[in-house]
Amino acid sequence: MNSALDATEGIDIEPPSTDLARRVSSSLGVSTSPTGFHTPSWTKSGSPLRAATGGLAKHLKPFATEDIKILLLENVNVTGQGLLEAQGYQVTHLKSALPEDELIGKIRDVHVIGIRSKTKLTARVLREAKNLIVVGCFCIGTNQVDTQYAAEHGIAVFNSPFSNSRSVAELVIAEIISLARQLGDRSNELHKGTWNKVSNGCWEIRGKTLGIIGYGHIGSQLSVLAEAFGMTVIYYDAVNLMALGTAKQVPTLEALLRAADFVTCHVPELPETNNLISRKEMGDMKDGSYLINASRGSVIDIPALIDAMRSGKLAGAALDVYPAEPGGNGDYFTNELNSWAQDLRSLKNIILTPHIGGSTEEAQSAIGIEVSTALIRYVNEGTTLGAVNMPEVSLRSLTMDEPNHVRVIYIHRNIPGVLRGGEIEQSRYSLDITLMPLVNAILGNHNVDKQMTDSRGEVAYLMADISGVNVAVIKDLYQRLEGLSSRIMTRVLY
Repeated sequence: MNSALDATEGIDIEPPSTDLARRVSSSLGVSTSPTGFHTPSWTKSGSPLRAATGGLAKHLKPFATEDIKILLLENVNVTGQGLLEAQGYQVTHLKSALPEDELIGKIRDVHVIGIRSKTKLTARVLREAKNLIVVGCFCIGTNQVDTQYAAEHGIAVFNSPFSNSRSVAELVIAEIISLARQLGDRSNELHKGTWNKVSNGCWEIRGKTLGIIGYGHIGSQLSVLAEAFGMTVIYYDAVNLMALGTAKQVPTLEALLRAADFVTCHVPELPETNNLISRKEMGDMKDGSYLINASRGSVIDIPALIDAMRSGKLAGAALDVYPAEPGGNGDYFTNELNSWAQDLRSLKNIILTPHIGGSTEEAQSAIGIEVSTALIRYVNEGTTLGAVNMPEVSLRSLTMDEPNHVRVIYIHRNIPGVLRGGEIEQSRYSLDITLMPLVNAILGNHNVDKQMTDSRGEVAYLMADISGVNVAVIKDLYQRLEGLSSRIMTRVLY
């Protein structure tokens, strides 16, 4: 279930500088994550912030770390920037993505990096990020990040899986109507001075069948909008999903392609979705049907699409994503980028847009709020709710009524016996631990108020609040946990 996000609730947000942005942000009714998923553990009651329990939230700071340094790339929305700057972090923001070598130079001393879809955080880049603790993807996808490498090195990754769903769905509706009426061709002709008033091959979308491949956050919203226009909706998904309205799930991709007048793709980039729609699949589609892709560029076999358009098999197509995309704005959509670019651009009744599905003021503001809030909660409190590559662990906020407390976060390899008290013999488990005190043996000498741990694959995440500590105790805890061979990353917040 999606929630309406009011930008004035939860936290103070500096409005964007322009009048338009101010008007938009003050009337946000956008699609965001469910309220129980990314909702901050604090709420606003005047000022300062209060914890969910009612006491004043204690502002935690990391032990053995100076000011938090944040690098934001690709023109992250001003709302997200403002939230991070309001925390007192050192925030640097750039308008574009960076080449890998330049990115490596920039990332070496930052604790947090925020990116969108163009920046590639490969293992080579992450290996150089010695201080990095968290990545914020201000977009839906995370395939531009080596999330496995990040997890294995204690770097959490957050994204915004829902916030631009409505914007993408509305773009697809606009493309369906535009393709059905050949609006792109008529507009281009009239821009050149040619008056070409025709009705041949132009249709209403009422009564037509829309086939949605991937019935997730975007696909399901699109389903509702299409029904409101009088379309019949069918969908295909790898799992059984409850239909909204009168939509019907079909058992195979072939069944959807044979029945749909319009086919639209909303699937993630996976090995099994590479060239999901190629020559065979286009052959299965109705003669004179339309194909739309606003998911990932690898999903459509574009040379096959060009042939299907030239032969008249397809009456139109709309693409918002491509196998290779420029790193910034400019005259880059050429054959040097993709060998078929000129052929694609020469086609009739094809809409080509530069990956703008989520590029609305509402979506970018909502994404900025959602991801920045997740980053703040992780940096300040260690909460991993919503992380795509870490176990989801959360404890209630510490308050000002709880002095002399410390929050210990221990990210470690998920191997037998790591948390037990006492010692473990190497020969028993064949581990890299020899007569070394383990985690609970270290924590057990103190008053542990609350503790939670969870694992995800080969990575485990422990969070514990300990009371009755001073700086010397904090330093001792940190050093002893850092010395464990199961350690991936230790964070101590006080």
